[in-house]
Amino acid sequence: MKEKESELLKGLSRDDGMRVPEGYFADFADRMQSMLPEQPWESEANGTRVMPRTMWQKIRPYVYMAAMFMGVWCMMKMMDLMRPSADNIYPSMSPALAEAMNDDSFMNDYYISDVDETDILDQLYDEGFTTASLIPSL
Repeated sequence: MKEKESELLKGLSRDDGMRVPEGYFADFADRMQSMLPEQPWESEANGTRVMPRTMWQKIRPYVYMAAMFMGVWCMMKMMDLMRPSADNIYPSMSPALAEAMNDDSFMNDYYISDVDETDILDQLYDEGFTTASLIPSL
């Protein structure tokens, strides 16, 4: 069986026809360059001046970096603002505040306001306050 396979393989050509002549790529770059015409921008490149960098081009990386740090700072500030703070104290958080909330005299003196808006206005009128004093005289 093995002999039949080797005979079949000998009959088939394994040559794909892709052959390169000897030394073809040795001077390929030189031959290609001699075939191409010279472009005008190639000869002008030797005489061109490099323009100096403007002030904006010099400081642009630092401005971008500062903007990036400001963005990070704003993001951290927003995260800090969304976090619950100590200003919003609930009675369940502080035992002293919970005790004060249970005291009726504290609640009546500091928390519950029995003063009505009309009482405040009546007191102002009794002291001589008039609305005409709010209008500037011409």
